[in-house]
Amino acid sequence: MEVLSHLRVIEIGSSAATSYCARLFSDFGADVQKVEPPGGDPLRRSAPLTPGGQSAWFAFLNFNKSSIIIDCAAPDASARLTALIEDCDILVDGRDVDVADCPPIDIAAIRQRRPLIYLEASWFGGEGPYAGFAATDSTVRALAGLIKLVGPVGGPPLHAPDFQTGILAGLWGFIAAASSIVSRMRDGAGRSWSVSIFESSLTLSEYAIFEAFACGDVMRRIGINRFWPGIPAGIYETRKGWLGVTIGTPAQWRAFCEMLGLSELRDDPAPILGEKHLEGLEKIERKFKPRLKARTAQEWFAEGLKRKIPMVPVPGISDLLVDIERNARGAIVPVLLGEEQGLTAGSTQRLTLTPPLRGGMVPAPGEQQAFVKIRRNLSFNAPSSSTNIDADRRPLHGTRVIDFTMGWAGPLCTRTLADLGAEVIKVEAIQYPDWWRGVDRRRAYVDDQMYEKSMRFCMMNRNKRGITLDLTRPQGLALAKRLLADADIVVNNYSVDVLPKLGLDCDVLKTINPRLVMMSMSAFGTDSIHRDCRAYGSTLEQGSGLPSVIGSLDGPPAMSHVAFGDAVGGLNGCAAVLVALIHARSTGQGQFIDLAQIDCMTSFAAPWITVHSIDGMAPLRHGNRHPQFVPHGCFRCAGDDNWVIVAATDEDMWRRLAILLGRLDWAADASLRSAEARRVIEGLIEARIAAWTLTRDADQAMSELQAVRVAAGVARLPIELLTDRHLGSRAFLQRVDRAFVGLHPQPSMPIHEGARPYAIRMAAPTLGQNNIEILSGLLGLSDLEIAQLVKERIVGTAMLSEADLAQAKKVSSN
Repeated sequence: MEVLSHLRVIEIGSSAATSYCARLFSDFGADVQKVEPPGGDPLRRSAPLTPGGQSAWFAFLNFNKSSIIIDCAAPDASARLTALIEDCDILVDGRDVDVADCPPIDIAAIRQRRPLIYLEASWFGGEGPYAGFAATDSTVRALAGLIKLVGPVGGPPLHAPDFQTGILAGLWGFIAAASSIVSRMRDGAGRSWSVSIFESSLTLSEYAIFEAFACGDVMRRIGINRFWPGIPAGIYETRKGWLGVTIGTPAQWRAFCEMLGLSELRDDPAPILGEKHLEGLEKIERKFKPRLKARTAQEWFAEGLKRKIPMVPVPGISDLLVDIERNARGAIVPVLLGEEQGLTAGSTQRLTLTPPLRGGMVPAPGEQQAFVKIRRNLSFNAPSSSTNIDADRRPLHGTRVIDFTMGWAGPLCTRTLADLGAEVIKVEAIQYPDWWRGVDRRRAYVDDQMYEKSMRFCMMNRNKRGITLDLTRPQGLALAKRLLADADIVVNNYSVDVLPKLGLDCDVLKTINPRLVMMSMSAFGTDSIHRDCRAYGSTLEQGSGLPSVIGSLDGPPAMSHVAFGDAVGGLNGCAAVLVALIHARSTGQGQFIDLAQIDCMTSFAAPWITVHSIDGMAPLRHGNRHPQFVPHGCFRCAGDDNWVIVAATDEDMWRRLAILLGRLDWAADASLRSAEARRVIEGLIEARIAAWTLTRDADQAMSELQAVRVAAGVARLPIELLTDRHLGSRAFLQRVDRAFVGLHPQPSMPIHEGARPYAIRMAAPTLGQNNIEILSGLLGLSDLEIAQLVKERIVGTAMLSEADLAQAKKVSSN
């Protein structure tokens, strides 16, 4: 029996975010009932379509659900829907995005009678200047700072196909609801959440926003597959195929230069350590790009593995379909769409004891899955009221997490757990602290304690306590085991062999603590043939297949973010440990989660996988156009490098847009009612929009378009989000004080209980800040024992420089 098979989930309204949230429940066996109008969920018509006319996006978002048709015109529609909801555990509500002819219901009254977990999604939240905006995935990404830095220098900025925001918000919604299940198991009460799709997208923007806060207004669009601060982190042509390259450390830079025979560049660390930022990028690329054409992408990949350089071949969609490993581990799964059989992206939460379902069937309107009646055999043993939640007790109160993570993906997972109330103890070492404190180990950097001034580290590690332990030494390892013995969750995103070599493999941890949830967040998975490949968030996007469907027909595969995979991996990791925690709280059994972060990115390429698996045709690339909406694009406004995304999503919106543009003839022309008909004159329409936007400031253009309910969003720079009026009105950015940094902004979670986000309880720890508190208060060590650990550098509060490490190794060898 699947881990969530005791749950019934009702999904109402229509949005990619709520559909994906509910599908994550069905992955683990929940009985998910999707309520649709007689004409079906509007997402059933979302392009791209299969040869049989089925929506590949709808298939990905909805397999293994059942469908219930309710006609809102029927006299018993509201009563019937109310009865359905009163018999469920979780209600997922997308009506604020698209009501989809859902009959009216009284949620508050239902929740008084039933301890229901309730999640509602909206584009921008229930209040604020943007709250009433018409929106699409692309207009939201533009406002979230995810488009303006992507694409050619001269513009227009480049953006990807739709529903990225829905996947991100769906993950956040699932995290909110799953944490509420943990809470409800403790206190029997339901919780009510709202998720903002816009704020969910800022999970991808955080890095750039807070680097901009630290460095100032220096970020600009610098070309396709190029991202600030300009180190080699892009996609390059080889003799055969495309190669994704990301260089993140001085050692990787030296290895890359040696591999290509560029000895003159080898010993200059400036491109990596950021001293020159973008200076010389063109010169550097001119030297190494021709040399990459000497071998194939696969040959360079093999060479990169030997030299520990983060490089990966960039696959097309056809390559994903024949990838034996991805298919074997469930990253790509079979899906049945009526009479068509295809493939799609599977669950990324690889729980080994209670694995997710592998593929399934997409329900026709009104169709029940065959397994529904045998799946749900119990429900919560809970009181009838949902009003007994202690407001000061967050959902994960009483959960202890040991955090062996660095960088972005792993720390985002554990930060989210901490934000939700878990006690998170972050373990570093003075020899090897979190690399987001800085990879510069030169004496001046260390002596000036620059590692305590990293904004990105502060952003990603709030609400945690910090301890240092040298796990390579017996005393440090023994203390780590004592911490793990009383923990609920342990997370690491090291290379797959690091913890096993230290003596902290799964078998050892299970012996120490049988109820422990253990997650490895490696790039390719512990059993992958590529398990030793070094990777960053950019590597994961490069290897996902997504770049092959982004950009122009005659251009290279195009990346859409400097480190897309990090945030996505972090959210998927959090979702996975919550499912495992629910199981552990129910049974006392912990388990291992083998999260391959590369699989987390496959979801974004899902519809093209499905269509190609059925028709065998190469996916079309649309540039800034859209396979369904006409018009849809990015248009220049008055001033320097100012842009606005504009989209007409239906006939009525098209008519309002045409009238605003002064083309009453277009508005009245019945032959232009369909997007297919407008496609014939798409160039003319775009020229008219471009002429109109060029005479207006970007915010003015957006305001005029939104005033007539046309979807539009200004392409913001990340730094502009620090003063965004909508975020300001919703208290999204909180002010936190920290040693070495002072007052600084922190992003809130995009999931709210109530009108305001959870308050941030404490700033990120300085290195070893909580050593005494944890070693003495939690583990019971004496002052003398702690002093000896400090003397032997097993614990400490100051990072060791490269020279210090060399000296320590010399002393140790003697």
